[in-house]
Amino acid sequence: MSTPFKVGIIGCGNISNAYLKGAQVFPILQVVGVADLDPARAKAKADEFGVTAHTVESLLADPSIELVVNLTVPKVHASVNKAILEAGKHAYTEKPFALDLAEGIEVIELAKKKGLRVGCAPDTFLGGGVQTARKIIDDGTIGEPVAAVANMLGHGPESWHPDPEFFYQYGGGPMLDMGPYYLTALVNLLGPIRRATGSSRSSFAERTIGSGAKAGQKIKVEVPTHYAGAFDFVSGPIANLNISFDVWGHQNPIIEVYGTKGTVRIPDPNTFGGIVEVKLEGEKEWTQIPLTHSDQVCRSIGLADMATAIRNNRPHRASGELALHVLEAMLAVPIASEQGKHYTFQTTVPKPKALPVGLALGELDA
Repeated sequence: MSTPFKVGIIGCGNISNAYLKGAQVFPILQVVGVADLDPARAKAKADEFGVTAHTVESLLADPSIELVVNLTVPKVHASVNKAILEAGKHAYTEKPFALDLAEGIEVIELAKKKGLRVGCAPDTFLGGGVQTARKIIDDGTIGEPVAAVANMLGHGPESWHPDPEFFYQYGGGPMLDMGPYYLTALVNLLGPIRRATGSSRSSFAERTIGSGAKAGQKIKVEVPTHYAGAFDFVSGPIANLNISFDVWGHQNPIIEVYGTKGTVRIPDPNTFGGIVEVKLEGEKEWTQIPLTHSDQVCRSIGLADMATAIRNNRPHRASGELALHVLEAMLAVPIASEQGKHYTFQTTVPKPKALPVGLALGELDA
C-alpha cells in the first residue's frame, strides 16, 4: 500500500466537514492540520477531528505536509493556490478553479514550473451515477453521442444559507457556483469543448436572506443569475446548458445525452449516486440501469485519486487542467452574450480516464 499523504486544509467553513470526513475513507490520505483566518474556527475544527490547528503561514511552512486543500472563498482560490505551490506543496482546491482565465493559467504554469500537481473539485463525476453513464456511452449502448442537455434551475441559496451574500457578488452567481458540476460531468462524458455561445441576465436587483441571524436583510445582486449556453464539443455533440438562480420550478431533465441509438438520462452531478436510465431506439419505456460503480464514494475521492496518481506517476482525474477548461466554459457564456458571437476556446483537456469497475470503497487504481 502506498505511503499516506499528509494533508493540510486551509479554510474551515461549511464544506470542510465533507473533506475531513471523506478523507477518512481513503487510506492514501491523512489530514494532519487545518488553518483559517479565524483562529477560533480553526481550533474548533482541529479539536473536532483530532488534528493540529495552524495559522495559514505555519501550515504552509510545515515540512511534513505534502498536499494542501484550498477551501477558501472563490475570489482568493487562485492566489491561495499560488501560495501553496510556492511553499513546495501540491494544491487541491474547491471550485471554481479561478475567477478569470488568465489567473487560472498562471496557476497551471506555476505548478508545471515547480513540478507539482494541482487538482480541483468537483469530484462528483467520479461517483457511481456519472461513471455508470460514462460506461454506457463508452460501450456504445446509445450509439454515437450527437447532443446533450443539462439543467440546474432553482431560486438561489439565500433561503437557507446563513451567509449567502457572496453568491451574488463578484465570483458568485449560479454559473461559477453550480456550473462546475454540470460542465465537468459533460466534459467527462463527451470530452473537451471547442466553442460556445449563449446569453446571460440578472433578473432581480436584490435578494432577501430567508433564514438565520441575517433573515430579512437585503443583498444587492452584482452578477448574472440566469445563463443559457450552447457548447460545441470537439467530438461532435452539441450541448445546451441552462443554469439559474431565477426559477421557482421546472420539469426539465437534469442531464440527458442523446445518441444515434438511444438516450441516457443521468442523475444530479452534485451527488455521487442517483438513478441512471436508458431508452433505446424502438423502446417505449425507460429502463433503469444498475450502477456499475459504487455510489458510496464521497467528497475527497478526487483528492485521493490525485494522491494515488502522484504516488504511481499517472494522470489524476480531477485535474487543474480539467478545471481550467471548465472555467473557460463558464466564462464563455457571458462573453458570448456580451459580444453577440461564438467564443472559441483557448484551452483543451483529454477526457479523464474512466474509473475501473469493481473498486472497493476507499480504493483507487494505481
